[in-house]
Amino acid sequence: MDRLGELEAEIMDRLWSSREPLTVRDVRDALATDRPRAYTTVMTVMDRLFHKGWLTRERAGRGYRYRPAVSRGQHTAALMEDILSASKERGFALLHFVESMPPEEYEMLRDAVLWHEGRRHRTGDGQ
Repeated sequence: MDRLGELEAEIMDRLWSSREPLTVRDVRDALATDRPRAYTTVMTVMDRLFHKGWLTRERAGRGYRYRPAVSRGQHTAALMEDILSASKERGFALLHFVESMPPEEYEMLRDAVLWHEGRRHRTGDGQ
């Protein structure tokens, strides 16, 4: 999965934070006011995100309404996978990552691993 540029990340953040699909104007208006963006700039970046597979879109009048094709969690997991796959010592990288976690995040990870283990056993996927 490609990494997002600065404006792409800002746009995706607005879309991930919304419960509804957004138009280019909605996104442009929601972007940081300290650095206003041209409508055409936002439109071009959103169109590129659509063609890269990051967004889906549906017709809305003369324009489109966009929504994320990938969840924020899926994106984060893909980034983590990219980083881990670059390590020759993946196990040690994971260990250092876990050791640096605050206790509440460690507990969330532990719960996720236990949930995953239970799911694997229920589906018969004993990998």
